[in-house]
Amino acid sequence: MPRRSLPELAALDVVPDGVRIPPGVTVPLTARVRSLLDTAEVRRLARVSQLGLVGLVYPGAVHTRLEHSLGVYRLALAFLARLDLDARFAATVGEADAAAFVAAALLHDVGHWPFCHPVEDMGLPEIPRHESLVRGLLVGGATGTVLEREWGLDPARVARLIEGTATDPAGRILTSLLSGPVDVDKMDYLSRDSLHAGVPYGRHFDQDRLLASLCLDETGSALAITEKGRTAAELMVFARYVMFSEVYWHHAVRAATAMLQRAVWIVRGSLDVPRLVRADEASWIALVRDAAVGTPGERLVDGLFGTTRRLFKRVATWDSAHRPDLHRALAGRPYASMVAVSDRLTELISARLGRALSAHDLLIDAPPAEKEIEFRLQVCDRPEGRRGGGTPCWRRLEDVSPVVRSLAHEQFDELVKRVRIFAAPEMVEAVAGCDGLDELVLAAAVD
Repeated sequence: MPRRSLPELAALDVVPDGVRIPPGVTVPLTARVRSLLDTAEVRRLARVSQLGLVGLVYPGAVHTRLEHSLGVYRLALAFLARLDLDARFAATVGEADAAAFVAAALLHDVGHWPFCHPVEDMGLPEIPRHESLVRGLLVGGATGTVLEREWGLDPARVARLIEGTATDPAGRILTSLLSGPVDVDKMDYLSRDSLHAGVPYGRHFDQDRLLASLCLDETGSALAITEKGRTAAELMVFARYVMFSEVYWHHAVRAATAMLQRAVWIVRGSLDVPRLVRADEASWIALVRDAAVGTPGERLVDGLFGTTRRLFKRVATWDSAHRPDLHRALAGRPYASMVAVSDRLTELISARLGRALSAHDLLIDAPPAEKEIEFRLQVCDRPEGRRGGGTPCWRRLEDVSPVVRSLAHEQFDELVKRVRIFAAPEMVEAVAGCDGLDELVLAAAVD
């Protein structure tokens, strides 16, 4: 039975009173959704770009986390409308659970701070991960008050769904809808980021077909799809693969990432971390720029956020398929170790060239070790020729799809996760022409 008592869900069936977001869709708004949107915690997201440094390479990619959050909220309603037709879902996920999921979808990015992903990839103990901030923002603040008074929800319940720490049956299911192989977050950001970047890659999967195939897995504890959605899921995996390859990890974006990370490393001891993780983008940049004044990080920060863009340039690139020795020597190192390797490499190149490179003229970039597109998802099929009957057959998508296996492992881990060396623009020609660069890199990587 459809959960039409949720006003947000009911609004999908009528011409809604809502707000328009790209690509020309209306997001239904109710009074209690508007109250959440008006809180300071959510309004801050309107001043935080969704893609951060990607905007330095793709000028249109300057959309905000608020726009994305609205898109995720709208998709959450579509997920509920579909899954309410699944008897096991309807029996497990109650009315309050569904409301908490809708609120969590709208608030899922509330802990994000500007450029948090590249900074968090450094693993600095003094800088908290954005997920750890969610509970403090929702419990006891203005947003929590709205959740309690207007939604009748426990803010801690919403926080657990966002954090992924809910352990009850309904909570585990809803967490998989918020963060899983097919979830409301990925389905929105792939198409939205692709749209704003001006590329087609993230929009070439059948979202409607995927939505129509949603169901619960064999145990009834997480999201799965029916066989009818398999091709759409494969296309979504491919969309993620290409978006990482061509947009999120574009070589110039990785150059900017390496510059930002090194600047933060240089000034980390003088940063006001509590202010940093609560700031909007303009304030965040100002805090880092102020901390960098008079340090080697000043040049890096100015190259990113100053009046003239000045990105470091590629000197060398290696993937694990073609140069496994070099890739293995550099990938997966802690950030402090990577800085030490970079310093040793700078000394070795300086000696080889007979020309001193300045500190931080050379940056080594290796993407994080996590599997960004790993896709563990169950597919439900029925025996061939048995329409509407028979015992369901459950298989993992990666077991029935060579496309998924190849993209998530061989293609992505071996070819997309490249290790790169970047140099200051004035040093590129000299460093690139250095004899035996590969040998020097291997020598520098020896602890």
